[in-house]
Amino acid sequence: MLPILPTPVRDIDVAADGAFSDLPEWDLTDLYSAPDAVELKRDMDWLEQACLSFAEDYEGKLASLNSREMLDCVLRYEKIDVVAGRIMSFAGLRYYQNTSDAGRAQFLGNCQEKITNFTTPLVFFTLEINRIEDDALDALLNESEELSRFKPIFDKLRAMKPYQLSDELEKFLHDQSTVGAAAWNRLFDETMAGLEFEVQGETRNLESTLNFLTEQDRELREAAARELARVFGEHIKLFARIHNTLAKEKEIEDRWRGMPTPQTGRHLSNQVEPEVVEALRDAVVAAYPRLSHRYYDLKRKWLGLNALEVWDRNAPLPMEDNRIVGWQEAKDTVLDAYSGFSPRMAEIAEPFFSKGWIDAGVKPGKAPGAFAHPTVVDVHPYVMLNYLGKPRDVMTLAHELGHGVHQVLAAGQGELLAATPLTLAETASVFGEMLTFRRLLDQASGQAQRKVLLAGKVEDMINTVVRQIAFYDFECKLHEARAHGELTPEDINRLWMSVQGESLGPAFSFMDGYDTFWSYIPHFIHSPFYVYAYAFGDGLVNALYAVYEEGDSGFQEKYFEMLKAGGSKHHTELLAPFGLDATDPAFWDKGLSMISGMIDELEAMEG
Repeated sequence: MLPILPTPVRDIDVAADGAFSDLPEWDLTDLYSAPDAVELKRDMDWLEQACLSFAEDYEGKLASLNSREMLDCVLRYEKIDVVAGRIMSFAGLRYYQNTSDAGRAQFLGNCQEKITNFTTPLVFFTLEINRIEDDALDALLNESEELSRFKPIFDKLRAMKPYQLSDELEKFLHDQSTVGAAAWNRLFDETMAGLEFEVQGETRNLESTLNFLTEQDRELREAAARELARVFGEHIKLFARIHNTLAKEKEIEDRWRGMPTPQTGRHLSNQVEPEVVEALRDAVVAAYPRLSHRYYDLKRKWLGLNALEVWDRNAPLPMEDNRIVGWQEAKDTVLDAYSGFSPRMAEIAEPFFSKGWIDAGVKPGKAPGAFAHPTVVDVHPYVMLNYLGKPRDVMTLAHELGHGVHQVLAAGQGELLAATPLTLAETASVFGEMLTFRRLLDQASGQAQRKVLLAGKVEDMINTVVRQIAFYDFECKLHEARAHGELTPEDINRLWMSVQGESLGPAFSFMDGYDTFWSYIPHFIHSPFYVYAYAFGDGLVNALYAVYEEGDSGFQEKYFEMLKAGGSKHHTELLAPFGLDATDPAFWDKGLSMISGMIDELEAMEG
C-alpha cells in the first residue's frame, strides 16, 4: 500500500450545490463479493493447503533443485503470494472504508491471523535461498531464461543474507507479528479515527479539523490549530507509548540481526544505497535557506504578518479564491493533463472513474488521507481519497492516479516483480501531479492566478521535500535516542521541535502545543523511515521533467517502459535512458533548482 500524508480537506456539508452528492465508492467485487463469499472461503482453504504442500515439497531441498525445479518452486510461491494478497487486500480495503466498524476490524484481524499462521511454513524459503552458494545460484539462473527473470527477487532476498537469524527465530518473529507491530499499528489507526475535535461549536474528525488550516479565516485556522494541540496533548502519553514500543521493538530486532543503523532495513527494502539517501538528505538540508526559508518569508509579507504561526503554513494567499472544485471538473482536469502528455496515460486512468476503483467521499470512520493500493496483479489497483473540493484535492487525485497508472503498467511483471521500492514508487504519482500543475499553469488567466498556482506548487514541493526530510531527521533522532532508554512525551516533543525551526526557518513563531504534532503522522508508525521516499521521488521527477521539457525524443515511450519495469530494475538502470544518475550528488541539486526557480519567479512578481 502507498499512502501519502493526510491531505487537509473540506467537510462534505459545505457543498450546498450538490457537487459531492455522487462521489464514487469502491466496488470490491473484483476481489470478493462479501466477507462470507464462497470464493473467499475456497481461497482461504486452498491457501492453507498450498502452504503446507509447498513446505512438504521443498523444505530442506532448495539447494538440490535444478533450474526447472527451482522455476516451478518460484512460480508456486508467487501463486501463494497472489491468493494471500487478494484476501488481505479485500479485508484491508473494507477496513479502511470504516475503521470504527468492529465487524470489519474483526474480519481484518482474523484474516491477518489465519494467513500469518498459514504462511509460517514458508519462512524456510528465504532462509534456504540465502544458504545456497553464490556460484550455484548463478549457475541455475544462467541455465534458464525464465528463471533468470526472477534474479532481482533473489538479489533482494540475498541482500538480507548478512542479517538473517536462525530458522527458529525467523519463524518466531513471523508468528508473533500479529501481536507485535501490527497490533500497535491498529491501536494507532483506531485511536486516530476516533479522535474528536470541537471547532465552531461542532464535533469534527481529524481530516476536517486539519482542513481548517487551509481556510482564509485566520481566526478559524488558529482555533483549529489550538484544538489539534489540545486533543493531541490529551492523548500524548498513549502516542508516546506507541512510539516507544515500536522503536524499541525495532531496535531489538535490528540488534539481533546485526543491522548497523535503524535505517538499514529501509534502505535494503528500497534497494537504495545509504550514501545516496544521505546525499539527498544533505542536499535538501543545505537548501533550506534558499527554499523554505525564502518562500515562507515571501508568504509572511503576502499575509501582512510580522511572523508566521504554524496555522499560517498552509494558509491560502489573500488573492486566492475559495471556490469548490466539483468532482467532474477534477476528473476532467486530471484526465486532460494526462492525455496532453499521452492519450495512453488517460486511457489507463479512465477505468478508475467508471469501474468503482475510487472511493472518494469523506465518511464517518473512514481512514484519513489518500492512497493507491495495487491489490494483486490479476485484479487492479484501488484509490482512496477524502475529496472535498480544495484545489489541493485535485492534485491529490492526480497523485494517486499516477500511482494507479504505474501499478497497472507494472502488473505485467507478475506478483513478485511488480512492486517497486518506495524510492521509485512515488515517480509516477509526483509526475502526474506535475503534469496537472503545468496544465493549470498554462491555462492561467493572468499574473494573479499564475502567482497563486506557483505558490501552491512551491508549498506542495516544500511539503514533499523539505518537510519529509525534516520528518526523516526527526525519526533518526527518535530512534537514536530510544536506543539509550525510554523517552517521555516531553523528550519526543523536544526532538520534534529541534527539526521544525531548522526546516521552516526564521519567518515562523511556534505556538504552545505545536510540539505534539509529531503524534498524528502515520508513517512513523506504519513504515519507519518511509518519508525520505517522497523527497527522493520529487527530486527524481523534477529531474525527469526537466529532460521532458528539453524535448527528449521518445520521452513518453521511455517513461512508460520505466513504469512497466516495476521492481525488476535498479534505479540506475531505470534512469540511464534519460541520461540521469541518482548516485551523482549533483543529481539532487538539479531537482532542487526547479523549486528555487519557481521561488525566483515569485520574487520577481514582487518587483
